[in-house]
Amino acid sequence: MPTAQPTIPGNQDVLLLIKLRMERGVIDNIINRLLQVRGRPGKQVQLSEAEIKQLCLVSRDIFMRQPNLLELEAPIKICGDIHGQYSDLLRLFEYGGLPPRYNYLFLGDYVDRGKQSLETICLLLSYKIKYPNNFFLLRGNHECASINRIYGFYDECKRRYNVRLWKVFTECFNCLPVAALIDEKILCMHGGLSPELHNLNQIKGLPRPIEVPETGLLCDLLWSDPSSDIRGWGENERGVSYTFGADRVTEFLQKHDLDLICRAHQVVEDGYEFFANRQLVTIFSAPNYCGEFDNAGAMMTVDETLVCSFQILKPVENKKPSKFGFGSTTTVKQSTTKAKLSFIIINEDGLKSWGIEETRAACLQD
Repeated sequence: MPTAQPTIPGNQDVLLLIKLRMERGVIDNIINRLLQVRGRPGKQVQLSEAEIKQLCLVSRDIFMRQPNLLELEAPIKICGDIHGQYSDLLRLFEYGGLPPRYNYLFLGDYVDRGKQSLETICLLLSYKIKYPNNFFLLRGNHECASINRIYGFYDECKRRYNVRLWKVFTECFNCLPVAALIDEKILCMHGGLSPELHNLNQIKGLPRPIEVPETGLLCDLLWSDPSSDIRGWGENERGVSYTFGADRVTEFLQKHDLDLICRAHQVVEDGYEFFANRQLVTIFSAPNYCGEFDNAGAMMTVDETLVCSFQILKPVENKKPSKFGFGSTTTVKQSTTKAKLSFIIINEDGLKSWGIEETRAACLQD
């Protein structure tokens, strides 16, 4: 299987390769311990403080050696918000396949809200260290001290370890890349577009390490939201950044010769949701979010020909009989300059073709 290869400054750095080899045994041990709780939701894995600090320091070094705008190649699997729902992260890997069998891109928001942010971020950092050119993590708005100080991660670190460890994570999060470009056609970020984004090189030029400011390009990439209620730019109900209309998506894609914007940041009922005539997709990978929503989670796979398929992770609490279970919906990209998307869903009886509304309805039936 082809390997997703970013443009990595200093990728041949001998010292880095030696350092990674030195960590291999330690990393394998950590990963094995983190995976031992599969099938036991809520079971904690108590790594040592020294091990976690090592994960943060080594991954931070890798983040800084890779660009702020990752340049990746398909095939690759893309996941949205996880928010400390560790058992659901393990379910995603169970159905999607463990690295390095498949390449992964996560769109941020690994911590807060859920009960196991520490296990979640430690497994993700471990895979980043072990497979630096196959496993990629973007920054979300919750990978920010001012946010995760309030919404759970700080308290979890303090309760299970200490505040010093939370500060080590903060230094690591400040080095995360903020966007990825897949085969020069699919732009990925956590939040969305910015009125200040005129050229993709602006993303490459954002400094790191950096705290997320209250306004500006970096803030918008992590915080903005699409809105079907407006044209142009609007005020965001979050009190941070902007909302943007479908017209802004179309203009941006045309200007930069892109086909799709892929982002996370919002709970969507089916785990994925299209916007702007399927020119933007929101992916959310935490099913039954916070135990308060009856949403599915989703993971989008982009194959070598840029065919995008969605694997649906249903909430564990959903006990109703399901014909689909862990479903698969496929978006077919035609070989036209402006791709026309059609949809199919695979079930136990074989393959059926539907339009988007029928596909969404089918997903809701179970």
